Amino acid sequence: MYVAVKGGERAIRNAHALLAYKRRGDRATPELTTDQIDGQLSLAVDRVMSEGSLYDRRIAALAIKQARGDLIEAIFLVRAYRTTMPRFGFAEPLDTAAMTLRRRVSATFKDLPGAQVLGPTFDYTHRLIDFDLEGESPDAAAAPIALAGQQTHAPRVTDIIARDDLIEREASPEPAAPVSDITRDAPSFPSPRDARLQTLARGDEGFLLGLAYSTQRGYGRTHPFVGEIRFGEAEVEFFVEDLGFAVPLGEVSLTECQMVNQFAGRAGRPPRFTRGYGLAFGQSERKAMAMALVDRALRADEFAEERNGSAQDEEFVLSHCDNVQATGFVEHLKLPHYVDFQAELSLLRQLRREREARADAVTRARAAE
Repeated sequence: MYVAVKGGERAIRNAHALLAYKRRGDRATPELTTDQIDGQLSLAVDRVMSEGSLYDRRIAALAIKQARGDLIEAIFLVRAYRTTMPRFGFAEPLDTAAMTLRRRVSATFKDLPGAQVLGPTFDYTHRLIDFDLEGESPDAAAAPIALAGQQTHAPRVTDIIARDDLIEREASPEPAAPVSDITRDAPSFPSPRDARLQTLARGDEGFLLGLAYSTQRGYGRTHPFVGEIRFGEAEVEFFVEDLGFAVPLGEVSLTECQMVNQFAGRAGRPPRFTRGYGLAFGQSERKAMAMALVDRALRADEFAEERNGSAQDEEFVLSHCDNVQATGFVEHLKLPHYVDFQAELSLLRQLRREREARADAVTRARAAE
């Protein structure tokens, strides 16, 4: 047994060495730096920060490099690193209406106060492989003209609709009310909406995208319009007790999506549009949109709607959307299960022997007749 353990340890060390060798790639090619990953694979960094629930571009880029580009592995690394960080308080609520906008689009109003800002997006590309990218682009050093369109304090589209009382109003937060923290408290069902949104923000983009797609195909009661997607920087403030006021800590890049969904009304309450909300670090529009659609689907009980789709099942969605947990359950099957399998194999052989014995007994009984 001791020899087997030592042999296993040696094999694992060799596997680690081989992993490091493969991670480096061709030694004739310059090693990829974390600055390059952050600057040129920024959307991957954004996803890792969002689902790793840690806003740190350097750590996210380093995790991507360590994981050889496996984003779920990188998210796992960031989550593990996050647990080592001390927590010294909670930031003030972010004012996304005051974001410095790099992109802002609406599918509900063409002419917006503050205008539409297309910003950096794949939406209008032809999805054709650009072979010029194999080398240095000749215009790589050209100044990005689009940056001149940055603006601040553009009103949210949903706030514009709310002026005419045509969309449900956001609930006013109670200062004394406790805030859910899914990283410290075990999940419970039904979950408050803030806990659901936290879980969705950490949820796997692909899983949420599939659920969001299902709601549009009839497996959930949604008829959505993109009220607004905005991407830019929002200031983070922290209230200092000794000073008696909040001080700025810096800015974070965010994508916010407000979905406008079909209207609902009740006795004594006029019909209004309903909302779905999504927020993610960096430029993560697909994630924020999917999150907003699933958020609205999970609010079915609030509007006395029949739940007939998986995206409306809170326990199903929140229990399965976390890719780190899902990875653990699926990939643990690669680990040794020798004892369990031998037990199953022994049981199966015993059942086969008993079956054959019964069949032989029946055959002998018939022959005796």
